[in-house]
Amino acid sequence: MSDEKQEVYQVHPIGYVREEQEGQFIVEILEPYRPALNKLEHFSHVHVLWWAHELDNDEARGILQADLPYAPGTRAGMFACRGPVRPNPILMDVSEIIECDEKTGIVRVAWLDAVPGSPVIDLKPYIPVSDRVRGVRVPSWLEDWPEWLEDAADFDFGDMGG
Repeated sequence: MSDEKQEVYQVHPIGYVREEQEGQFIVEILEPYRPALNKLEHFSHVHVLWWAHELDNDEARGILQADLPYAPGTRAGMFACRGPVRPNPILMDVSEIIECDEKTGIVRVAWLDAVPGSPVIDLKPYIPVSDRVRGVRVPSWLEDWPEWLEDAADFDFGDMGG
């Protein structure tokens, strides 16, 4: 770290990840934030930004490089991977919206990588013009991965657990 003064920002959970049944997740939005769900049901997919609270400690925040479990022999910076150990443990999933109920604050999604109890810090609608690009380049250790999220369910991510 440099000797520069670090600014501090406050992030407050807007809800929490809950597991209804084995592998079926909901995002439960806290009552004060439920009006923000208005019209989200018109979208097919949502970005869920969540806090990896179980890995939020000084030691984990200080890890800046890691050996990639899905690419033996490859060490990368945390900004070049999507692992949960990060300087700020903010993680993101894109998932299909199964149901969105503004009144109860329940957003049922097809899948999340978060553990039950994870604080949710934001939701953003998936909008193709903003979230999809042509000519994407990935490193060689990811070139065999599926191009589309829907194809990932049947893909063997090895030790990554994907």
